[in-house]
Amino acid sequence: MQMTSSTDLVSYHAGEDHVATITINRPEKMNALNAEMLAEIKRLWQVVRDDDKVHAVVLRASGEKAFSTGLDRVQGFKYPDNVWNKPDPGTSLDPKHHKVWKPVVCAVNGTCAGGAFYLVGGSDIVIASTDATFFDPHVDYGLVAALEPISMMQRMPLGEVLRISLLGLEERMSAERARQIGLVSEVVDPEKLHERAHELARRIAGKPSVSTQGTVRAIWEALDAGRTQALERGLSYTQIGNPIGLAIAENLMKTGKRLPFEVR
Repeated sequence: MQMTSSTDLVSYHAGEDHVATITINRPEKMNALNAEMLAEIKRLWQVVRDDDKVHAVVLRASGEKAFSTGLDRVQGFKYPDNVWNKPDPGTSLDPKHHKVWKPVVCAVNGTCAGGAFYLVGGSDIVIASTDATFFDPHVDYGLVAALEPISMMQRMPLGEVLRISLLGLEERMSAERARQIGLVSEVVDPEKLHERAHELARRIAGKPSVSTQGTVRAIWEALDAGRTQALERGLSYTQIGNPIGLAIAENLMKTGKRLPFEVR
């Protein structure tokens, strides 16, 4: 299986190792996300979700300066005249909004700001290069910082979410600080970032996809449920997925396709 598609601004490649790679490709504009890019990323999340040959995803950006500075406010977006019908454009970016339960490994380099938090907030594993920085500039421009911080509350302590939202342009969170608070799980040299993200995705993709998808779905849905409800739903997922996953795992063991472990 190999599949490649590309617009000028977003590229997609699915390899024989069952890993799909989505690359934001607008480095001359700090990978700011315009309406065309939002539509393409939304489409690609649906491709990933529906292609059973894809088991894991790498989300990354081209260029050295920025992962993304968020939504492109220069080009702007078209909204309905009715103020109560204005959509949140960022929902196109969040894989969980599109019910993508295949694990997403997000590789952050350089600047990561504002609307880019939708991408980070909806990913399952986030790693960063040593030069990565995180900030949210909304309040500096007179805008309420609400939607992106709420997305990031799944990954950051409340105090850190409030700090990054209120200090805006006047403070940037370093990659190391992001690792300390659990926003990212690993920090690597910039030249190793994409390789490491693919390695993590490849290892995940080598496991039964029914098991990894069920795991991701159970954990994320638990965030919006009470403990008892989450446990009951999780039990139902084990009853659905385990018989299929066990058979696949047994075959992997017989064929010697399991990868050796590494110590982090």
